[in-house]
Amino acid sequence: MEAANHRDRHQELLDLRTKGAANDRAYVLGRNAWRTIEEGNEREWLIGNGIGGYANHSVPGGGYRMSHGYLVASAKAPVNRMLVFTRSQEQVDIGDRSYDLTSQQYINWQKNGQRYLRRFRLDTVPEYDYQVEDVRIVKTIALEYGHNTVTVCYDITGGKETARVKLVPLFNYRSPGDVSEKGNLRFEKRLEDRLLRLIPGRDPGVTISFLASEGEFLDRSTLPVTMATPNYVIEEGHYYPFENRNGFLGIDNHYTPYEIHVTVEPYERKRIYLKCSTEALTRDGKDGFTIVREYRERMAHLVQTAGYGDRLADRLVEAADHFIVDRESTGLKTVLAGYPWFTDWGRDTMIAFQGVALATKRFAEAREILESFAHYVRRGLIPNMFPDDGQEPLYNTVDASLWYVHAVYEYLKHTGGEDDYRFIRDKIYPKLKEIIAAYQGGTDFSIGMDEDGLIHAGGGLDQVTWMDVRVGEWVVTPRHGKPVEINALWYNALRIMAQLAERFGEKLPYDELARKVRESFCRRFWNEADQCLYDVVDVPQEGGGFGDDPSIRPNQIWAVSLPFTMLPPKQEKAVVGTVYQHLYTPYGLRSLSDRDPRFQPRYIGKLIDRDGAYHMGTTWAFPLGGFITAYCKVNGYSREAVLTAKDMCSAFEDHMHDGGLGGIAEIFDGDFACTGRGCFTQAWSVGEILRAYTEDVLPNLTGLE
Repeated sequence: MEAANHRDRHQELLDLRTKGAANDRAYVLGRNAWRTIEEGNEREWLIGNGIGGYANHSVPGGGYRMSHGYLVASAKAPVNRMLVFTRSQEQVDIGDRSYDLTSQQYINWQKNGQRYLRRFRLDTVPEYDYQVEDVRIVKTIALEYGHNTVTVCYDITGGKETARVKLVPLFNYRSPGDVSEKGNLRFEKRLEDRLLRLIPGRDPGVTISFLASEGEFLDRSTLPVTMATPNYVIEEGHYYPFENRNGFLGIDNHYTPYEIHVTVEPYERKRIYLKCSTEALTRDGKDGFTIVREYRERMAHLVQTAGYGDRLADRLVEAADHFIVDRESTGLKTVLAGYPWFTDWGRDTMIAFQGVALATKRFAEAREILESFAHYVRRGLIPNMFPDDGQEPLYNTVDASLWYVHAVYEYLKHTGGEDDYRFIRDKIYPKLKEIIAAYQGGTDFSIGMDEDGLIHAGGGLDQVTWMDVRVGEWVVTPRHGKPVEINALWYNALRIMAQLAERFGEKLPYDELARKVRESFCRRFWNEADQCLYDVVDVPQEGGGFGDDPSIRPNQIWAVSLPFTMLPPKQEKAVVGTVYQHLYTPYGLRSLSDRDPRFQPRYIGKLIDRDGAYHMGTTWAFPLGGFITAYCKVNGYSREAVLTAKDMCSAFEDHMHDGGLGGIAEIFDGDFACTGRGCFTQAWSVGEILRAYTEDVLPNLTGLE
């Protein structure tokens, strides 16, 4: 017994050391963060399992949006995601006193269990610290990396009286972007020695396994029913205000066939865990507390490998990890665009690539990401998005392939060994030549090179730049013609290809074409009146002929920030000045100047209202990375410029304590960029701030502060 106690204490010390190393990265919230359940629900957390699955919930502990669950499993990495385990709810009985720790809004009422929550901590994994009289319960949730398995661990310290803890697991089987009607919650169930197996009626090929390390299972269908408690087997009427304000009903139901009872004697310390999985579980499988420790240790290793030792950089390295996942169709890594909805999108992947894969020094995964997308090049295009399994990729993007060329260049810049060049030459370079040839000769979606060397794209209802919203036949931001960022990327790609061709001993006229593009770009895109660049030139007009679009948008910033650019220094500085004046906010760049009469100040409400604002004023975080690079560049990386850039990056520390803890949201309102909108953590938002911070700020700070 003494030897066993010694081992337990030794493991506790190891756990404390691991937690100590992560303390600077941890997000710690006190009770002022949930003065009301509504206030608390505006903050949420997410952890990923590396195969497209995730756990995501609100800080008070209840469901606030449809995606909230402890296990959203990916049936075929990284797609086909289903919510299978919503959460576990707790009740503590001491003598004749009962305390419900559930924090949940229902139709016309709510449970306020957050009043017993003394502290919440996101220390790589979420940790809820409850105090009920003199009983303390610390609840920690973690995923087993690489598996569709979640554990919920309870460290319970008893008080003066015997306490009875009731744990109620909530199950489901639905998309994380949907809700369940009561009639859909039909499961075949089998319980043997605290190991429960559920087979959903909607998919008999799936088995959900659930076990408890300790406790007695009580069949809730045997509980007495009254008019006040009509059904214990279905947890009815969960209300999700987030979904409701976005135009959905926001009412959900969950399956609760059993509850688990655990007795804690006076002053006893009890450590128990629950596990849920879409894989087979056995009672002699991995301990839940081991899963927690391994998840933390893996993240600590990633942060240590990146090697920054800077709180913001380390936090962003941790945030980046959740986006790098397996793709089963290639057996290689890919990048999820954002949580909780998106899968791996070509454009988002290549823009995020430099931050999430290179700034984090995950070069092996970076190589896999490049190779993974090389499998899908078609007619010079890489996929805009991968739908769920069984559907063909969608190729409606003009910029993804050009960002792909850029990603290859950055990969070689960060690695640059002979083996890396051989990999690019053998696996990637032929695809790059295919891309350039397709853009020169013309490919799908009206993408092709004009006589002046510039690229035109889009037409009709096709939306092929990143500003791509279309509602039926309403093209919200038509950018047909020659978009500014596409041609900046085109020139950048040609210069990269010229270097690669020389390296690989080929004589190809990329440099000659690049000179032609530069001459045409400088002649056609400069907007003297606004001292910036036109957003699109040669725009087809309804009455015939062509015009230029003077909308002040963030797209022009990449004509300054990319490695190979075309403008003279005076014009580059003017572009940065105009963008700063019209578009800059602390959390990103507006998608349209707030002085434009078409400017939409808020992104909220029904889908059609949000779509109408998405690229018409809404603030986007990811272009700020390009802006920071451009700002430092045109100011010669002066002391003042670098310190200003540091301040721009540091502003995100405030945001990372709000909304989606530890992440950077996709978008914000245009008039007052504060509350995160869209995805609560987005790959290119995290990636571009991490890239700019670690490339433009940190290396240039020495001796400045």
